[in-house]
Amino acid sequence: MSDADKFLYVDRNMVTNPLAQADWATKKLVWVPSERLGFEAGSVREERGDECMVELADSGKKVKVNKDDIQKMNPPKFSKVEDMAELTCLNEASVLHNLKERYYSGLIYTYSGLFCVVINPYKNLPIYSEEIVDMYKGKKRHEMPPHIYAITDTSYRSMMQDREDQSILCTGESGAGKTENTKKVIQYLAHVASSHKTKKTSSNARLAGCQMASWELEKQLLQANPILEAFGNAKTVKNDNSSRFGKFIRINFDVNGYIVGANIETYLLEKSRAIRQAKDERTFHVFYYMLTGAGDKLRSELCLEGYSNYRFVSNGNLTIPGQHDKDLFTETLEAMKIMSIPEDEQIGMLKVVSSVLQLGNMSFKKERHTDQASMPDNTAAQKVCHLMGMNVTDFTRAILSPRIKVGRDYVQKAQTQEQAEFAVEALAKATYERMFRWLVMRLNKALDKTKRQGASFIGILDIAGFEIFELNSFEQMCINYTNEKLQQLFNHTMFILEQEEYQREGIEWSFIDFGLDLQPCIDLIEKPANPPGILALLDEECWFPKATDKSFVEKVLQEQGGHSKFHRPKKLKDEADFCIMHYAGKVDYKADEWLMKNMDPLNDNVASLLNQSTDKFVSELWKDVDRIVGLDKVAGMSEMPGAFKTRKGMFRTVGQLYKEQLSKLMATLRNTNPNFVRCIIPNHEKKAGKLDPHLVLDQLRCNGVLEGIRICRQGFPNRIVFQEFRQRYEILTPNAIPKGFMDGKQACVLMIKSLELDPNLYRIGQSKVFFRAGVLAHLEEERDMKITEVIISFQAWCRGYVARKAFAKRQQQLTAMKVIQRNCAAYLKLRNWQWWRLFTKVKPLLQVSRQEEEMLAKDEELNKVKEQQTYAEQQLTEMESKQQQLGAEKLALQEQLQAETELCAEAEEMRSRLAVRKQELEEVLHELEGRMEEEEERTTQLQTERKKMQLNIGDLEQQLDEEEAARQRLQLEKVTLEAKMKKVEEDVMVLDDQNNKLNKEKKLFEERISEFTSNLAEEEEKSKSLQKLKTKHEAMITDLEDRLRREEKQRQELEKNRRKQDGDSAELHDQIAELQAQIAELRLQLAKKEEELQAALARMEEEAALKNLAQKKIREMEAQLSELQEDLDLERQARAKAEKHRRDLGEELEALKTELEDTLDSTATQLELRSKRETEVTHLKKALEEDAKVHEMQVAEMRQKHGQAFDELNEQLEQAKRNKVSVDKTKQALESERNELAIELQTLMQGKGESEHRRKKAEGQVQELQVKHGESERQRQELAERVTKLQAELDNVSGLLSEVEGKSIKATKDCSSVESQLQDVQELMAEETRQKLTLNTKLRQLEDEQNGLREQLEEEEESKKNVEKQLLMVQAQLMDMKKKVELEAGSLENAEEGRKRLQRDLEGVSQRMEEKCAAFEKLDKTKTRLQQELDDLLVDQDHLRQIVSNLEKKQKKFDQMLAEEKTISARYAEERDRAEAEAREKETRALALTRELEALMDNKDELDRNNKLLRAEMEDLVSSKDDVGKSVHELEKSKRGQDQQLEEMRVQLEELEDELQATEDAKLRLEVNMQAMKAQYDRDLAGRDEMGEEKKRALVKQVREMELELEDERKQRSVATAARKKLELDLKELESAIDMANKNRDEALKQLKKLQAQMKELIRELEDTRMSREEILAQAKETEKKLKGMEADMIQMQEELAAAERVKRQAQQERDELQDEINSQAAKNAQVAEEKRRLEARIAQLEEELEEEQCNTELVNDRLKRALLQTDQMNVELTAERSTSQRLEGARAQMERQNKELKLKLGELEGTVKSKYKAAIAAMEAKIAQLEEQLDMETRERQAASKLVRRTEKKLKEVILTVDDERRNTEQYKDQADKLNSRMKQLKRQLEEAEEEAQRANANRRKLMRELEDASESADAMNREVSTLKSKLR
Repeated sequence: MSDADKFLYVDRNMVTNPLAQADWATKKLVWVPSERLGFEAGSVREERGDECMVELADSGKKVKVNKDDIQKMNPPKFSKVEDMAELTCLNEASVLHNLKERYYSGLIYTYSGLFCVVINPYKNLPIYSEEIVDMYKGKKRHEMPPHIYAITDTSYRSMMQDREDQSILCTGESGAGKTENTKKVIQYLAHVASSHKTKKTSSNARLAGCQMASWELEKQLLQANPILEAFGNAKTVKNDNSSRFGKFIRINFDVNGYIVGANIETYLLEKSRAIRQAKDERTFHVFYYMLTGAGDKLRSELCLEGYSNYRFVSNGNLTIPGQHDKDLFTETLEAMKIMSIPEDEQIGMLKVVSSVLQLGNMSFKKERHTDQASMPDNTAAQKVCHLMGMNVTDFTRAILSPRIKVGRDYVQKAQTQEQAEFAVEALAKATYERMFRWLVMRLNKALDKTKRQGASFIGILDIAGFEIFELNSFEQMCINYTNEKLQQLFNHTMFILEQEEYQREGIEWSFIDFGLDLQPCIDLIEKPANPPGILALLDEECWFPKATDKSFVEKVLQEQGGHSKFHRPKKLKDEADFCIMHYAGKVDYKADEWLMKNMDPLNDNVASLLNQSTDKFVSELWKDVDRIVGLDKVAGMSEMPGAFKTRKGMFRTVGQLYKEQLSKLMATLRNTNPNFVRCIIPNHEKKAGKLDPHLVLDQLRCNGVLEGIRICRQGFPNRIVFQEFRQRYEILTPNAIPKGFMDGKQACVLMIKSLELDPNLYRIGQSKVFFRAGVLAHLEEERDMKITEVIISFQAWCRGYVARKAFAKRQQQLTAMKVIQRNCAAYLKLRNWQWWRLFTKVKPLLQVSRQEEEMLAKDEELNKVKEQQTYAEQQLTEMESKQQQLGAEKLALQEQLQAETELCAEAEEMRSRLAVRKQELEEVLHELEGRMEEEEERTTQLQTERKKMQLNIGDLEQQLDEEEAARQRLQLEKVTLEAKMKKVEEDVMVLDDQNNKLNKEKKLFEERISEFTSNLAEEEEKSKSLQKLKTKHEAMITDLEDRLRREEKQRQELEKNRRKQDGDSAELHDQIAELQAQIAELRLQLAKKEEELQAALARMEEEAALKNLAQKKIREMEAQLSELQEDLDLERQARAKAEKHRRDLGEELEALKTELEDTLDSTATQLELRSKRETEVTHLKKALEEDAKVHEMQVAEMRQKHGQAFDELNEQLEQAKRNKVSVDKTKQALESERNELAIELQTLMQGKGESEHRRKKAEGQVQELQVKHGESERQRQELAERVTKLQAELDNVSGLLSEVEGKSIKATKDCSSVESQLQDVQELMAEETRQKLTLNTKLRQLEDEQNGLREQLEEEEESKKNVEKQLLMVQAQLMDMKKKVELEAGSLENAEEGRKRLQRDLEGVSQRMEEKCAAFEKLDKTKTRLQQELDDLLVDQDHLRQIVSNLEKKQKKFDQMLAEEKTISARYAEERDRAEAEAREKETRALALTRELEALMDNKDELDRNNKLLRAEMEDLVSSKDDVGKSVHELEKSKRGQDQQLEEMRVQLEELEDELQATEDAKLRLEVNMQAMKAQYDRDLAGRDEMGEEKKRALVKQVREMELELEDERKQRSVATAARKKLELDLKELESAIDMANKNRDEALKQLKKLQAQMKELIRELEDTRMSREEILAQAKETEKKLKGMEADMIQMQEELAAAERVKRQAQQERDELQDEINSQAAKNAQVAEEKRRLEARIAQLEEELEEEQCNTELVNDRLKRALLQTDQMNVELTAERSTSQRLEGARAQMERQNKELKLKLGELEGTVKSKYKAAIAAMEAKIAQLEEQLDMETRERQAASKLVRRTEKKLKEVILTVDDERRNTEQYKDQADKLNSRMKQLKRQLEEAEEEAQRANANRRKLMRELEDASESADAMNREVSTLKSKLR
């Protein structure tokens, strides 16, 4: 282990010590409270009732301890556990012991549920380096040991993933390490979230400035701490670097997680430290830095002196060990430079610090005859004025005789010495505080200089913890108030949100009251009224000029005297004024100078001088002089009451400012996800390695650590979503879920049923499954086991295959070696034989050998001839088949001509339909445009109305401010009311609660208004429903305003009623009548609101109807769109057919043209006709071009309109969905309002009933008082009789008390019986671990006994309550008797004697009462202890149930798991093979496509060659056929036409080649070249249009020629004329179809390119997936190797497993030998295949037996461990028994010696006194025999007892060891399963993606094949044209 690992990881060898485990099990170790150590370990020896005899482990002393004070000890396995929530016995002693052990081992960080506990080590640890930061980066919390880096990393990762703001709250006492941990958090974030590390080196020149700025930001963030520590930290008794202020550092991050800025907020600077310090403490560090580190020039500039010359540095030059002030001064100056603070501002700050020191040197004296102060020496004042830029005379005048405003005039008032000193000290504190605030503002400005806005932030709160001194002041109350709020936040996040989660998920959960309701204490401090809190009373006293601290304390006692958290002091009056019960404990407060501290007054004159200072820095510090509280406003210093009233609204007190600041902080913290860090101080001596237990226990109680751990254990801490649970653990229940779709909840229920979990261990919610602690760990273990078995079987198959392959290779080598040896031996035998030599020489001379060679040559010639013959036959068959194909194609073309004529008519009808639909769509577009214009007008109206709403909200806020001012005035008047108001205040409190509820509703509505205003900007593009929603919200807001006004009126009426109430019954009746009237008004309001609700519901229904209509319209439009798309598809098909028909016609036209050229005459008439028809063709061509352009324009417009209509319909759909969501939200809000109003009505009715009940009570009390008055007059006469009755009643009371004592005795007996029953329960639990068969019955018995115990406890509680009621009744009777006796004591002397007797009896009764209270407290303690034991028993029961269920499941499912895992592995292998096969198929398809492209290129080359040949033939024909009469001009024209067609074909083929080549590199250039590609496509379109036009011209020419031929040929004239008319009509439609077809072709080419690019991407991604899969498999193998290595290390460290490994190796050798034998038999005996199969089956059985043997060996190893432990224990016990036996033998030997000596003496004395001592000797011998017998009996009994103890201990140890082994195995398997599951998920995802990509590639391939078929068809058509040309030219 490295140095850092020692301070992070626990040494598990020390933890898993078997001797410690055995010691814990044998001695029954428990924790006993100790004054010195907190808790000591001890073993229970005896139990006597409520007390136990405990032997302390360290000292061996025996101590009597009450059972309630004993706490259980955890097994040694849980020693130094990282998360204390995992402890089985959760108590204070266990938590303290765990923290202590970890602290002594150097482990300062420990988790405790949600938060992290840190103990200050008081030394530097090597756990904060960059290596440690990298180690924790990106890791989960449970993967690494506890550290502040882990907390920071989890908050950073959750911020990045959830986009939720985070906060880290570091709290603790001074010196606990808050500031250091805050620094480490900032250091980690600066390292992890710095943006400069991600930049590449290639872009250094371009991004140099950005990098420097980002790096400077992280550097500045780290350098801000030294500056703040210099000016805000100081040395205290507890801490050398104590932060004397609280701070909240907010670090902002952008979307990518980089730091973009920071902000620092400070709280409660201890500015009084600047003027005075306690003993052994220092002022702020900057004073010492400056005095020691400043140079000569700087010292002269700052007027610095020695330490002893300054009064404010009270302890002189007090140094800190290990800290050099001079070096730190230079470091702070460098940090200021880094923070870009200029030198003039630095010097200005140092001047302010020096001037604060000089202010302390100003001395004042009292003049002789007057109290006026004077300044004899003004050198210090001159220095102050020089440093701060003031005039000396003005400064001294302002301090000694300041100007004070009296009425409208200013008067100079002389100050006393005390007043002048106070003013100077206040000035020093204020200047330092302002300078510190300016510094923080300057740092924030430097840290917020980046232009990027932060997407989220992480806030770090470093604030002081609870401070409980002997006497606490105003600052301590503020700090404690802050910690109360923070603890409430923790309770809210930890407890309340946990329970709300259970409620939200609908889980049965008994809500627990944790006793940490902090709201009463917070209300006591901060409540503004009814009754006012301490801060409100302090502010109120500051308003009065004559108020003092004493009057403030009296008012606090008067107002809050009856509060549950407020106590009057028990000490003397001089020590404490009042006490507050905080959650951390009771705190005494002394209210000295609280009014001064709250107002924080200053001298106005000096402040104005500082504002007008010549130094810019000083004047900037004092620029807000108007908000200062003057000295004339302080009570006691000003005797003029009118002076304060002039500006009483201008200042705000320190308490108010701090309260607002704290409320803002709490609001920000509530909006974040908090992470809690609890810092603990181990001792006050600052020594490393020392821990004060009591100090740590107090801090643990204050921090709420124990409560958090217990709640985590009792609830369901582990929760998982249904989908994740099913995805992760479905492997454990493969056959539980049927095939097909199933809801996640139902699937989880089926899975849990098949897992057979105990119902107490889980709960199923609405969206998640909840588990108790440890259940998921068990499931993970089972999952790991299953996956490891699969992998092990896979590895076994692989190794077997490799071994078999190697074995077969060896066998082949052996056979080859044998053959070689045999041949070599034969050659050696024949080598020297003469006949062999002769044979070798004669053999080549024989002709027989040559004949074989000749035969071979002839065979080869025959084969060649046969091949040539087959080739010729193949060519003949091919030519015949081609001839047949050509004939069939000719017939098909003739049939197509007739079909195309019919299709043309259909195309005309389709065109007419399209025109009609076009008109309809244009009308729809006009309607939509009108709607758009209307919606834009409505959006403008909405914006204007939003502005009006904002103005209304501002007016409402002003009205609220005025109401708050009026409320404060009314509170001042309310103070003067009398005590009689308390009877009526209960009724008023009900109404105040209602007002608070209404205020909350108002805030809620204001928040809703803000939400609506923010949503208005987004909902500008919505439809008509938004207008209705808006009007509805406006109506709601107006209703709210009406309600607010009514509430204000009601509150004013209530306050008027308060003034009128004087306590009389008549006024009570009047108020009741007024309340009834208010109830009637509220009922009317309720009725109105119900009507409004009905109206809103009606609107909702109307909106729903409108929404349905809109949806219907959308459906109709979608149907129309689908019809249009179908029509488009039909048109495309028709156009494709028309293209084919056009090609056929073109071929026929060319054939006819050739025939016409052959038959043309050279007459002039034909030439004239041709010229005329050419002109007609040109006209037709122009008309066709114009029609085509118009048609194209119309089609483009139709497309645009269609796209716009489609987009508008989509927008309408989205708007309808949004409207539905908003309507649902408003509906929910209205329902919640209705429910709240119903609750308010119920509360009002309850208040009315209570008021009527109280009125009746008051009337009854009046009547009872009258009756009592009459009875008192009668009692004067009957007093004597009453005395006797009183005595009788006292006797009855004594009887009742005796009965109570009897019941208490019974209760103690019941407690003892309960304890005995609990012992029985524990014995039963021990038996459960032994016997598996009787577990269920015994568990039921335990549950029955627990129910009985609970019933007994409830009965005890009921009896206790009854006894308390009786005692209360007795006390009430006694009090009544006291009053009656005291009233009539003056009249009768006998009554005085009776009273004395009564007093005596009362004293006796009170003593008995105290005894009973003590007994009841004991009962409470026993009850709590029993409840704790019951909880522990329940937890143990759960653990035992888990163990039993696990064992049963393992026994049942062991065989099933093997088969399932084998099937799963086979399935995964098949899937992998399929994926590889599919990948190969894709590669082959891609290669086939490339080959097809190459074939097309070859075809093109062949076409080029054929064209050249045709040209040559054409030239020959022209030269040869002069007799036909053709002119050269016409031949050239025909040649040009053919050349043009050939060029067009070439262009098309070249374009196809270019496009195919471009698609190969399209993936990398797609994003860059999209615009260029569009331009190219447009150009291609234009070129193709031109080509289409040229083809049209050619077609028109051919039509003219056809007409000439038809005139010549009379037979075909009628058919040709009809065909011509049809063709002319068809041509117009076909041209538009051709254009569309060209466009479609371009789109198809685009798609072809995209698909080819996608194919390449798919191929690359497949290769990547293969690589990643191989890497994953390699990583899996490496991890398996690592795991095996770790297991091997563990096995090596355990020496007992050596024998088991040998057994395992022997078994493996036997298996290998068996496999070798089987393989050899298979090689030798090919016929014995069946036996081989049997042997393989036998091998499989043997492998299974081997696995079973391995399991058995592991069990044997465990038993060996246990046996070794037992042997060790037996050895220890043997040694002890030997020592005891040796002692007994020694005693026996002594006794025998004594016997011998006695016998000798007896022999000597036989002669003298034989008769006397016979009887004595016999008695002694008898006694000796009895002693020997007793010794023998005791030894036997001890041996028997030791045997019983050993047996029980053996069984316990076996059970514990099995449990520990199972837990370890489960943890290992859980880790393995997690890793394997994550890898399997990744592989599955990759396979799914690959399959999807393959499907896409298949679709693309199909499209490509279609396009290639079209191209091949076009190529065939061109070939036909060429062939026809050839035939005609010949």
